[in-house]
Amino acid sequence: MTNNAPLQQPELVEFPVGLQHTLPPAVPIRAKQYFKEGLAHLQVGEAEEAVAALSRSVEHAPAFPEAHVFLGIAHSLTCNIYPAIDHLEEAAKLAPDSFAAHFTLAQLNFKLRIPKNGYEAARQALKCVQTLEQRKMLTQLLKEERERERNGIARPSFTRPFSTPMLFLAGSALAGAIIFVLAHMR
Repeated sequence: MTNNAPLQQPELVEFPVGLQHTLPPAVPIRAKQYFKEGLAHLQVGEAEEAVAALSRSVEHAPAFPEAHVFLGIAHSLTCNIYPAIDHLEEAAKLAPDSFAAHFTLAQLNFKLRIPKNGYEAARQALKCVQTLEQRKMLTQLLKEERERERNGIARPSFTRPFSTPMLFLAGSALAGAIIFVLAHMR
């Protein structure tokens, strides 16, 4: 018994024009091959395979910013947040004028509810805007973040250092707890 139903083709993901890439000429051929393979995996939604291919691309060309950007995206899709941030920050360092690196880093920071870092990356992305499409993408991202801030619960940023009285109080409480435990151990 044969099945005459047409085969389902995997749906391809279209990357926004603002994140489209061009391969720099100085990248080794193996790195370009792994990069293209990684993009193909990302387009069909195979994030783990994309991480493997893009990691090999970065191994062959550590100074290849586009590979770092897409490796960061692939890591974020597999919920490996720290490597995603590391690769996006590395891409931003390698290519300070890369809109894609800064925009993607801002987007990830906003998703992780780290607005301070998100706004800083967005400011850097604004300096790199070259097309109307990129400006629209950044404007939409900032609009969504402001909406989220208006409708959400404020989170502490944990960026202020502890005050001297607070440290003294915490130290005294800890010392009291230790003395209490030692006194009751006898």
